[in-house]
Amino acid sequence: MPDTTTSTPTVASLSRRILALCVDWALASAISAGFFQFDAMATLGIFALMTWLMLSTLSATIGHVLAGLAVRTLAGGFAGPLRALIRTVGVCLVIPAVVWGPDGRGLHDIWAGTVIRKIR
Repeated sequence: MPDTTTSTPTVASLSRRILALCVDWALASAISAGFFQFDAMATLGIFALMTWLMLSTLSATIGHVLAGLAVRTLAGGFAGPLRALIRTVGVCLVIPAVVWGPDGRGLHDIWAGTVIRKIR
């Protein structure tokens, strides 16, 4: 395992992360439009549930997979359910997702101890 105390994790480019977010939001919006008359809270709930489930099990959302990204721990492992939950709540609160640390990770990733890495 890499030594995370001395090295900065490699963070995926902002353009890929935004692409992945747009894909995931579009999927949640389509589901919301089809079943909940595009209700804003339903869309957010679908997005949150979809994100948490995908990150908990695969460590990547559909948008991440299409953009060639994955969410990993600082040591390189899968995020797991608790880290995925912390990260998902941070993304849904919006502000933590747009506040970045010096290493380029969003506050939601810092809270969860995760990093989005380019995998292909």
